[in-house]
Parts: sequence; C-alpha cells; structure tokens
Amino acid sequence: MKKIILFIFLALIAGVLIFALINFKSTKTYLGLDKNDADTTFIAVDLNDHKLEELTDKARSLARYAAKNGYDTSIFFILDMKQSSGKKRFHIYDWKQKKIRQSALVTHGNCYEGALVGRKYNNVVGGGCTSLGKYKIGQPYQGKFGLAYKMYGLDTSNNNAFERFVVLHSHSCVPDGEVHPYPVCQSNGCPTVSPDFLQALAKIIDKSPKPILMEIYDTDFQ
Repeated sequence: MKKIILFIFLALIAGVLIFALINFKSTKTYLGLDKNDADTTFIAVDLNDHKLEELTDKARSLARYAAKNGYDTSIFFILDMKQSSGKKRFHIYDWKQKKIRQSALVTHGNCYEGALVGRKYNNVVGGGCTSLGKYKIGQPYQGKFGLAYKMYGLDTSNNNAFERFVVLHSHSCVPDGEVHPYPVCQSNGCPTVSPDFLQALAKIIDKSPKPILMEIYDTDFQ
C-alpha cells in the first residue's frame, strides 16, 4: 500500500513539473524569445490598438531607414516619452514578427532642473535634456555606471548626442516593474534603464551582426 501511495505521489509531482515546463516553453515562444535572448522578466505591456499601431508605424519607418543605411532590420528599440516615466515605455520591437517583444522602464533627462516637471527636450551640449530622434547604438564600454553603450544621434534634433556623452546605461534607481503613478529617477539626458534590463538589451545588441537603431519620440513634440 505504501509503495502505491509513493508511486501516485511521484507521478503527481512529475505531472506538475511537465505541465510547468510546457507552459514555460510556450511563454518563451509567444514572446519570440530563446534562451539566449532577453530576460522574460520584462514582458511586453498590454497596449491598446492605437498605441500599438503608433509603435508599428515607428518600426516601419525605422525598417526602411535601416535597410537603406546598413543597420539591423530585425529589431528596434522604441522609447515613447509621452508616457509617464513610471510606466514601461522602452519597447523592444521585433520587426520580423511584427510585435513588441519586451517593455521596461526608462528615464528621461532632467535638463539640470533637479526634478523636471513635465517634458522638455533639446540637443544642447551641457543641456541635460533628452533629445528626440533616431540613434545608432554603438560599442559597449565600462564607464561611470558600469556597462554602457555609446549612442550616435542620426537627426538634427539629436546629432550632438556623442559630444554630450548621451549613452545607454543602467542605474539602480530604475526598478524593473512599473511604479506609476509615481515617477522614476531622472538622468542628465541618457536613456537609463534598470541593471537587469540593460543585461537583457546587451544580449540582443552584442549578438547583432549590424548596429541596432533606437528612436526616442514624443507625439506632442513632433
């Protein structure tokens, strides 16, 4: 009798483990991820049809630019600055699958106003603001905040990015999960993410054979 009970118990455990494994694999497939891609902690946010169409239009424009100028045409980083900083507004857009792969929090520049209220943008060296426009993600390096990626502005609205030391980096003040209606910390113009999300981005950037494009936009200012 004890052997039968033990057998049933082990069978139940095995069933639970198999069920969990199947669901885990299906979730990874749904997100378009594999074991070498970004961390599944940053699941894409649920967007309404209008916002999803807006991001798809941005991705479509980036795809045309990427194809013409020799950039990666499979994936783009799109940052929607119209959204509150407490919401996930850094989106990894998978152009091949026509969907958002992952989303996370990201800072905006404080324009050296301490804690900026509202939104301001400029391309001024020493201005401390976020600059809107397209960027090329450059080479990694170890800087003041650890791992960082150089950024090159590709538009007149952000072509001073490299001179301004605007880079993609992380900081512990940026959490992984949404905190809206509260804001997150602000930067001096850099798109700053959480340490875990930067590691997720690094896996994508480092294995891409061509430079990846990022666009920072705000529909109220374009």
